[in-house]
This record gives sequence, C-alpha cells and structure tokens, in this order.
Amino acid sequence: MDQEPYQAAADEESDRRAESRATADEESDRRAESRATADEESDQRTESRAAADEESDQRTEDHPASEASDRRTDGRAARPSEEADSLLQELVAYLRECRSELREEWARRISEAELLGVMSDEEIFSEATEVYDNYMDALETGSTETLETYARELSERIIPRGVETHEVIGIVLLLRDVLARSLFAKYQQDLDLLNRILDSYEPAANRVAVTVGVSFVEERERVIHEQQEAMRELSTPVLQLRDRLLLLPIIGVLDSARARQLTEQLLGSIQENRATVVVIDITGVASIDRTVANHLVQTVEASRLMGASTILTGLSSEIAQTLVDLDVDLGMMKTVGDLQGGLVEAERLAGYWGRDGSDSIGVEN
Repeated sequence: MDQEPYQAAADEESDRRAESRATADEESDRRAESRATADEESDQRTESRAAADEESDQRTEDHPASEASDRRTDGRAARPSEEADSLLQELVAYLRECRSELREEWARRISEAELLGVMSDEEIFSEATEVYDNYMDALETGSTETLETYARELSERIIPRGVETHEVIGIVLLLRDVLARSLFAKYQQDLDLLNRILDSYEPAANRVAVTVGVSFVEERERVIHEQQEAMRELSTPVLQLRDRLLLLPIIGVLDSARARQLTEQLLGSIQENRATVVVIDITGVASIDRTVANHLVQTVEASRLMGASTILTGLSSEIAQTLVDLDVDLGMMKTVGDLQGGLVEAERLAGYWGRDGSDSIGVEN
C-alpha cells in the first residue's frame, strides 16, 4: 500500500517527459517547414532573376527593331521639310502662271505710291518684269546669286538718276505684298493649307527682300565713296603756274584725311612736273589743329626731300597764334603773308625774276 503513491508519481513524471519530447518533435518539425519555405522563396527569387535576365536579353535582341523605329521617326520628322519644299514649288508654279496680272498689279501700285518717280511707266514695267522673273527664280531655287547680280546692275542704272534707298525697299515690299495677297485669295478656303503655304513663302520672300536691299545699299555706298574721292581731288587741285613751279590752294575744312590726300597729290605732282618750288596757300582755311599742323610740316619736309622748296602763304592771325600755342616746329617752313607775295618769292626762287626784265607773274603760254 505504501508503494502506490510513489508509483503514481513516477508514472506522472514519465508522462510529462513524453509530452516534452512530443513538443520538442513538433518544434523541430516547424523549423524544418520554415527552412523548406525559405528554400522555396529563394528558388522563386532565383527564377525571377532568371526571367528578368531573359527579358533583358530579348530586348537586346530586339534592338534592330528599335533602330528601325527611330528611322521611321526620322522619316516622319523629314516629311514636313519635304512638304514645305513641295508647297514652295506649288506656289511658285501658281505665281508664274499669274505672272502677267500680278506684274501689272505691282507696277500699278508702284506708280500709286509715287516710287521711282524719275523713271517712266515703260521703264518701271520693264524693270518690274526683270525683277519679277528673278524673284521667282530665287524663290524656286533658294539661290540669290542671280538676283544679287541683277540687283547690282539695276542699282548702277538707277542710282545716278537719283533713286533713293527707301524707294527700292518700298518696291520690293510692295511685290511681297502683291504676291501674298494673291496666295491668300487662292487658298483662303483652306486655312490650314494657307498657313502652310505662307510658312513656306515668307522666309524665302524675306531673304529675297534682304538681298535686293543690301545689294542696292552696297552699290550706293560705292558710288558715294567715289563721289567723295572726286570731290576731295577737286577741292585740293595742284596747279602748274610755270615750268617747275606749282600752286596748291586749300579752301574749307582741313582735317587729317584731307591733309593726307593733299600730301599724296602734291608729292605726285612734284614728281610728275619735276617741280622745284611749291606755293601752299591756306587763305581759305579758317582753323587747324595740332594734328593737321604737324601734317603740314611733314608735307613741307617730304617736298624738300623730293627737291622742292615750299612757301606757305595766307596764314590768318588765328592760325598763326594757334601754331605758336601748339608749339609746332616751323623751322623748315618758309612763310609769306599773302599769295601775291608768295608767288613773287616763288618766281625768285625758281629763277624767273629778272630773267626777261619783267616783274609780272604771267602764266607761261
């Protein structure tokens, strides 16, 4: 009887151990399941990476197709340019077809605007025909070389007749307006097409207008430059009074540019006429500055080096005071109060005084 409680306690302890082992086995099974799940997830990630790599490889293999797509895109981008060229050719063909009426309308509007007033109606119509045809060629080909040549030739003809720059610009803008109105009248029913036509026309028309305007201005500047050179030469004439005796009268403003030209002309005349005496008369010069004064001194020195003595006449009191104030070196310069006294001294230096017993200064026949 006394052993029964001990036996019961032993059995209970054995049951607890059995339950602990069962719990431990269950925990081990759960860990095994977790490891299996982790392995499965790892396999899935590996498969995903493999699928991604395969997709990337497929895209690489498909790259030529992408290039073809880019070429198609470039083709679509190029088509607007081709369309613009086509529209430009279409509008040029239309403007050539309407040449007679558009040219007449342009000439009429030139007359109404009172442009090219120095030209007759026949001359305006003739020039309008030439300009119109060259204008069409420039629009069609995009080259302005022929138009530039014609514009220069036209400028050479009309500038001497007094045509002004604003008149040339005005007639070109009138032509541009006449043509644009004609295009609007033809395509006004289709505004989208009209806009594309004008987009093709306006850049070419602007380029033509600039070409004509620039050609005219350049030719006008050339003519003005030549006229200025001619005026300078006339304003400083070197006169031969007698054999080897020259007179240079200076009238007006004497600036540095004119002083240089004066020197060039005088030295050229000394060499050409083998002059030994030169009279420079500045009676008509109101004032001079230091630069011009020094240039006169250099002119006298250059003449001396070429074998000619120089006499300066006609100095006003103001110029004389200026030369003193500016401390200009006048040591090499011989001065006489007026032109008559200067000519007498020049004849004496040249050996004419007393040669024929006369004191006159007649010009040799």
